[in-house]
Parts: sequence; structure tokens; C-alpha cells
Amino acid sequence: MSQAGPILFVSNAERPAFIAALDEARLFPLVDSDWASAARAVQEMQPAAVLAAVHGGHEPHMAALAKEIADQSLYLPLVALDPQGRLPHNALPFSSQGGNPDRLVARLRAALRVRTLHATVLRRLPEVKVALPQADPSRDATVLLIGRGAAYPALSVALGERVGVIGALSIEAAAKHLNTRHIDGVVLAEGFTPRVADAFLTVLAEDTRFRSLPVVLTAHQLTQSYDMPNLELIPGEPAKVAANALPLIRQHAMEAQLSRTLRSIDAGGWLDPRSGLLTTEAFARDFARAVEQTLARGGGLSVARFAFDPGNPRAQLDAARILSRLMRQMDFGAAQKDGSVIVVFAETDFRTAHMIARRLSAVMRHTSNGKHEMRSDPVVSVDSLSPSDTARSLLGRLSAEAPRAAS
Repeated sequence: MSQAGPILFVSNAERPAFIAALDEARLFPLVDSDWASAARAVQEMQPAAVLAAVHGGHEPHMAALAKEIADQSLYLPLVALDPQGRLPHNALPFSSQGGNPDRLVARLRAALRVRTLHATVLRRLPEVKVALPQADPSRDATVLLIGRGAAYPALSVALGERVGVIGALSIEAAAKHLNTRHIDGVVLAEGFTPRVADAFLTVLAEDTRFRSLPVVLTAHQLTQSYDMPNLELIPGEPAKVAANALPLIRQHAMEAQLSRTLRSIDAGGWLDPRSGLLTTEAFARDFARAVEQTLARGGGLSVARFAFDPGNPRAQLDAARILSRLMRQMDFGAAQKDGSVIVVFAETDFRTAHMIARRLSAVMRHTSNGKHEMRSDPVVSVDSLSPSDTARSLLGRLSAEAPRAAS
């Protein structure tokens, strides 16, 4: 991978032997700095990535370094080697475990890909009227927590204070969520035999959709290597697991956000970078056109509205992402200002649309978010275009139907 700038290695001790492997992997040049001058080195050298050997007593320096790195306009990966305590939100954990350099090379390459994606988005943003979402990407992240041990409830709360959480008590339930939801990280907690954990990791590593997912193990030793650059072992109490898993999850959420922004730029600014669905303006335009064409040519057109508790704005975002992932290519939708999400099913009669909408709402219903285990139970209303309709009358009827909708 082409890489502008050196890699800064921060340590007050000698370079560990496995760091030399970075030179062999052509991730170079590698420049050394001690902790006291690390923040200044970032300003002066403009590195492409920073590796920090974290030992006791470096916490004050770590906070200053992480802040300097977070303030950079272009994403700058910071990897903390063998951290003992809790990490800042932008310091990716890496346990050197037996000094396998290939894992570190893979971790850095994955992070540098996100940096390259960020540079591409920043370069192309002036092309169209698209704004990069300003909120911390981890606020919109969703994590799959798999486990059934004593630590599971505490982990659920600790993670839920930082990100959306989907819980799964079995590997089978987890697999279903992975196929239907946008997931930014997996935490595999206790409650499974090493054989089951190994089988699960092997399946993830073999599927290109999930290979780069952050996967955090809290209870198993990594006895063999998997082709997963963001696989990490983080033992300890739930608050530490959640804090140190967050930077990996945040990086994945940022990568997804950047990918959606790039798609929005490619679509001339008509896609919402946060949800992946159309903007409200693009939806109104496309819906009016679809109604006009259907009335002129005949055929079916149906619409579904998924309405959520206004006190749970996260539910609307999750639903929009589920829909952008699961709906058919011929369909389109948008998150609305009233907190609902509307989807248009092209060439679809009422009965089929009702069936599709029920399936989609079933996926949404299995999500709980945040500290209060708020569930995303949508109120669903479905309607179809009749010959006397306009785009406005169909949407008006759909909203009026919400109180008596089939949920």
C-alpha cells in the first residue's frame, strides 16, 4: 500500500524485535521518538501512523499524544502496544502475544486503508454539496455482544454506555444478526468452548464481508492465527474491555461513515451519508417521479412507513441502516424529519409489500440500544397507489393510517 509519511515509533526503551518486521513488510521508514517529545514529533514529521509502546507511568504522555493525534485533520492511526490500563478513544489496542509481527502489519495496513479512504473523501468533498457527519462515529456504532456468562450483563451495560448493542446468547443468533445488520464490532465473551470460538472465528475470517471487523475476545487465548487484522484479545473487567474495544469499533464505524459519504459524492449528494438512504429532497423527487410513471404505465407501487418512539432517535437511524442493507435494489427510501422511515416498493402489490414490511420490522425489533435497553419496535403502516392518487395523497394516507397500522 502506498503510504505518505513515516511511521513514528514511541518508546523509552529499545525497539522490540517484532517491530523490525515492519521494515521487512515495507511499512517504512520507521522513526523513533521518546515519550516526552512524541506530541511534538507528530506535529513536525506528519507521520502516516504512530506506534506507541505503552508501559506503566506513560499515561499522562499517552493522553497528550492521543489528543494531538485526534486534532489532525486527516485520520492518523495510533496503535498502543500491550496496554495495561484503559486507552483513549482513538488508541487502537494491540497485544504483541508471542511477538507475531504479521498481526501488527495487518493491523497497521487496515488502519492505513481507513486513512487513505479519509484522504479520498476530503479530496472529493468539494465536488458536491455533501458534508461529512461531524459527530464522533462511535456514537452511531453498533456492536454485537455474544456471551452467556456472568460478565455478560455488565459487559452489555459498559458497552451500551458508548455504542448501540445487539445481544446474542448463541452463535446461531449472532450469525443471523451479522447477515441482516450493519455491525461495527463483535465482542465474544465467555460461555463458549474454545472449539466453538475457533469455529466462529474461522467462519468470520473466511467471509470477506466480516474479515476486517473488529472482533474482541474477552475469555479465550488466541492460540492460532486467523486472517483478521482487527482481532484482539482484551481480558479484564467489563469497563476496561469496553473502553479498549471502543477505538477498534470507532475506526470501523468511521470507515463505514466514509464509505457512505463517498457513495453520496458519487450519487451527486442525493444520499444521506449517515443512513445510506436517500436525502429527504431526493426521496421527494424520486417518489413523485415513481408515482407519475406508475400512473402512466400501470403496475403496482406500494409504500411502507416505519414509525418509532420519538424519545429514541437512535431507533430511526438503526432502521434506516437495516433498510439500506436489506431492501431490494429497485426500492428506495429515506429517514423523515418526523422520526419515521419511509420505503417505496416498486412494482409491488399491497399483499407482497405488507409481507416484506413485516419481515423488515421483525429485524428491527430484535435490536436494543444503549444503557436503557431501548428496543426498536416500529409501528408499520403499508399502503398502495390507487388510480386517483398523487404522491402527496398517498403519503398523507400512510401517515394517517399509522395509529391503526399493522405492527
